[in-house]
Amino acid sequence: MLESNIAAFRQQKEFTENASHELQTPLAIVQSKLDLLLQDGALSSAQSQIIEETNNALSRVSRINKNLLLLAKIENQQFLDKQQINISEPLQEVLDLLSDLLEGRTIEANINPICIVEGNRILIEIMLTNLLMNSLRHTEPGVKIMVYLSVAELVISNPGNYPLDAVKLFRRFSTASGQTPGSGLGLSIVEQIYSRYGWAVEYKFTEQQHQFSVRF
Repeated sequence: MLESNIAAFRQQKEFTENASHELQTPLAIVQSKLDLLLQDGALSSAQSQIIEETNNALSRVSRINKNLLLLAKIENQQFLDKQQINISEPLQEVLDLLSDLLEGRTIEANINPICIVEGNRILIEIMLTNLLMNSLRHTEPGVKIMVYLSVAELVISNPGNYPLDAVKLFRRFSTASGQTPGSGLGLSIVEQIYSRYGWAVEYKFTEQQHQFSVRF
């Protein structure tokens, strides 16, 4: 029974990776064709609107597919290499990259210059990006997001009106918030990464504040 369960688990992981990989090319082709259609000057405004909505939906499918492929790679141990990383450096880089997506929001960062962890730099950057994007998704324009990094802990907090569903928070394809649904994979990827390195992640909602903390 154990051998059968292990074989089924491996087959499931292989199927997810293979299916996601094979979907990349047709998705890219369809998106390219839609972009070409949008450049057609003979289109009516109604037709352009339909194509634009289709393109947006396809972009979401493409993001989900890439995240599924990333999850499969993490589970298949394809990010084994580790190194000593000062996490303050990739954190500042991610904050700089996200500056164009703030849309009226502000980020106040208090970053300790030294916070050394051991891990894969790519996975760490993905974890930081997903946590910050999650905060952006649940923050109204004109509101401040707080980012605090000490020598051993990262805390990201932002105001909110409703707590997220802690039970569904890290489940794949689950929506922790009915107000701002996402793809349901970003925090699942975060869970895979922090579990791999034995870090502790906690979510709290206190005094109308969402707070995610990662203890390294």
